[in-house]
Amino acid sequence: MITKQHSKHLLGLSALSLLLLSSSPLLAQIASPHHHHRPIIEHPIMQQSQIEVVFALDTTGSMSHLIHAAKEKIWSIASTMASAQSAPDIKMGLIAYRDRGDAYVTRSVALSNDLDSVYAKLIDFKAGGGGDGPESVNQALYDAVNSMQWSSTPHTYKVIFLVGDAPAHMDYQDDVKYPKTIALAKRKGIIINTIQAGDEYETKLQWDHIASLGAGDFFQVAQTGNAVAFSTPYDKQLAKLSRQLDNTRLYYGNRSEKIEQELKMRATDKLSKEASAESLARRATFNVSKSGKKNLLGKGDLIEEISSGDVALKDIPVEQLPASIQGMDVEQQTAHIAKTKQQRSEIESDIKTLAEKREQYLKQKVAESGSKKDSLDDKIYQSIKSQAKDKGIIYSDDSARY
Repeated sequence: MITKQHSKHLLGLSALSLLLLSSSPLLAQIASPHHHHRPIIEHPIMQQSQIEVVFALDTTGSMSHLIHAAKEKIWSIASTMASAQSAPDIKMGLIAYRDRGDAYVTRSVALSNDLDSVYAKLIDFKAGGGGDGPESVNQALYDAVNSMQWSSTPHTYKVIFLVGDAPAHMDYQDDVKYPKTIALAKRKGIIINTIQAGDEYETKLQWDHIASLGAGDFFQVAQTGNAVAFSTPYDKQLAKLSRQLDNTRLYYGNRSEKIEQELKMRATDKLSKEASAESLARRATFNVSKSGKKNLLGKGDLIEEISSGDVALKDIPVEQLPASIQGMDVEQQTAHIAKTKQQRSEIESDIKTLAEKREQYLKQKVAESGSKKDSLDDKIYQSIKSQAKDKGIIYSDDSARY
């Protein structure tokens, strides 16, 4: 028998239960008379995977052929990295090194996803100096680990490729020896791979030791880099399309942003004039990939940001608009942007079609020659493919680009 006192007690419990239910989002859905509605599910924000690569490259006189190979193959290396299933954000940096008494000991190019600017600086590096055997490898590794702005995010694949043909000077008393630098690299999550040019025995022993300490791979290539250097019937047209695609960029921004954009345009102009048609063809292939968009466009491309809805034309001050459209009315500006967007889409489509034909052509040529597996870029790809999977960056067996 339920007394008045029991009824009051039960009513109190019911009220308390409803209060507790309403305080929990999940329980409130259950308690709601509309609990049969689909609950709102909050998915975690998926972060884009990242690859950060720094090449520590010996630029002494004996390395001239391999430096040339690096200049030719940097875009195929970038395209290979971009072919991962997750389309990673790719940054590259460079440490050029020689030795004390040469024109420089080290020179650095900062990590950046503006690969045009990195490449434009790589073009300027020429082989010279050296001659006494060992080089300033210790300083090169120290700078690669400490002077670059490495990401601190755990999902980033961070790697250094040490490329050279001579061992480190271990007799300098005032530099940091490579075991200590590698220990710091490991704490930062940076893998160190070594690629030996040539077959000098002392270099082999040391390069193998560096790779072992750096949790990386050791490879040997010929002094030429064994670069696979086939031309194709599609290279010149891809180079032409690459320049046309560059011309669809339409930048806006404040004074400092426009200065940065001008520097990028100069870098693009430089490589368009000085790079080979084969290299420009590889660049075109990379630029139409998802990973290559940042390199192609940089920051403040009006076409991309308006079409994506990131900005509205009416919200941009006239003085920040590209000079070429400042004299137009809004209707004319809108029409010009739409036309340029269409042109860009058509050029990208043409590049993708030709790039596929180019790759099939090269696959056949490489299969006939049997030389791909010994090339500099394939050694780099094999390391990246094996090591990056720990960061969730997966490559299919046919990911290699040429």
